[in-house]
Amino acid sequence: MLTDAARLLIFPAMMAFAASSDLFTMTISNRIALILVGGFFAMAYVAGMSPNDVLSHVGAAFSVLAVTFVFFARGWIGGGDAKLAAATALWLGFDHLMPYLLYASLLGGVLTFAMIRFRLTPLPAMLADQEWVKRLHKLDGGVPYGIALAAAALMIYPDTIWMKLGS
Repeated sequence: MLTDAARLLIFPAMMAFAASSDLFTMTISNRIALILVGGFFAMAYVAGMSPNDVLSHVGAAFSVLAVTFVFFARGWIGGGDAKLAAATALWLGFDHLMPYLLYASLLGGVLTFAMIRFRLTPLPAMLADQEWVKRLHKLDGGVPYGIALAAAALMIYPDTIWMKLGS
């Protein structure tokens, strides 16, 4: 019962929190990545995941972290996005990594286009004094890419081993 609650709550809740945090503050806390990493290892232990499977998931996470670190160094994504993508890859493993990256890329493109359109539209008066809206509306502002990363992860999650544990 506790395992069911954990597998149904930890990953989805952290993804939702990361997306909302990025939307409202343009930051993703390190705590989110740490909770995801700790949650993965706890779930792997409880689920009886083999050491080889755990290492494979860790390999997926480090692969994503290496690539996203380069993206961060070039200024293409934020550090929180890089850590979130790597922590997500830890949960998904290589089995679901390519669909995740594809969905994240497509959703990120749609999000970026939507942000450009939003920034070219005047703000309604009722939103003009909201700090988080003004931050999103700045022409030179970033894109809260954590939204795309989280949405892609939640699209993939139902197909993972974590959701098959209760079956």
